[in-house]
Amino acid sequence: MKAEDLKGKTADELKKLLLEKRKEQFNLRFQLSGGQLENTAQMRKLRRDIARVKTFINQQQSKAA
Repeated sequence: MKAEDLKGKTADELKKLLLEKRKEQFNLRFQLSGGQLENTAQMRKLRRDIARVKTFINQQQSKAA
């Protein structure tokens, strides 16, 4: 996910995306603990995507205030 993809999204869309990413992270953590996760780089990529979405949410909130 790139920052350009997030620029056009509304606050509600970003919150929905954040929830989806959190669920995905939850599932990957279970796979990792069970030894089923083959591509561990997914965890790092997902953490960064979550941080990127949170950053855009905070930017929108600061603009509104």
